[in-house]
Amino acid sequence: MPTLSESGLVRSSDLTRVRLAPNPGPMSLDGTNSYVVAAPGSGSTVVVDPGPQDEEHLRGLAAAGVVELVLITHRHADHTEASRRFAELTGAPVRAFDPAFCVDGDPLAADELLFAGGVDIRVLAAPGHTSDSVCFWLPDDGANGSILTGDTILGRGTTVLDYPDGTLGDYLATLDRLSELGPATVLPGHGPVQPDLSSLVLTYRDHREERLEQIRAAVETVGPDALAGEVADLVYSDVPANVRAAAELSVAAQLAYLRSGS
Repeated sequence: MPTLSESGLVRSSDLTRVRLAPNPGPMSLDGTNSYVVAAPGSGSTVVVDPGPQDEEHLRGLAAAGVVELVLITHRHADHTEASRRFAELTGAPVRAFDPAFCVDGDPLAADELLFAGGVDIRVLAAPGHTSDSVCFWLPDDGANGSILTGDTILGRGTTVLDYPDGTLGDYLATLDRLSELGPATVLPGHGPVQPDLSSLVLTYRDHREERLEQIRAAVETVGPDALAGEVADLVYSDVPANVRAAAELSVAAQLAYLRSGS
């Protein structure tokens, strides 16, 4: 079993440790996973998604070693709220795909290769959950590498598409690209670590296809001009009230996809 260090970090892969932020909720599951990336013996670390504004959480991440770089998977506040404070605390630049979420650092570029914390890190553009979503591929992390997926692939459940910023067409293309990485270890933004990226991609693909069939059937019942809420009443009738808005976002994304002729 993984053991909790004094800084609240748990070993999540050969090259990463994770600290769970204290922000559980219907959309954040147990809370946001903040990762520390470093090669054995490295004199510095990389922190991915410092998370919410919680001083104890941030000091736990900073205690893991000299922070060389902070990386952001996407713009949502449960991943980025503490970015500026963490930069103040550590002196490390914060880099994100969206310049608005950078602090004293340049925006990330698709397919950019970074070397920090003694680790090669490849930036993979992964739009779909949001337009600015990226994943971080660690090719040398274990036998099959690992990938920090943010909210693109979760450790439990499925991903909400933040429509209209996130689209289903983009998301399906992202899944196709991730499938090329094979059975990498998945280090998600929420939920537990998963051992096989390729298996999860297939599961996510099947889920999307199943939902699309349900959306098509609902539109035939309600009519071609059906609103997202009307379709959600049929397809997501069993979801709790506290995630109903997210369900409607997903329906809107799927309706737009179908109506585009995709």
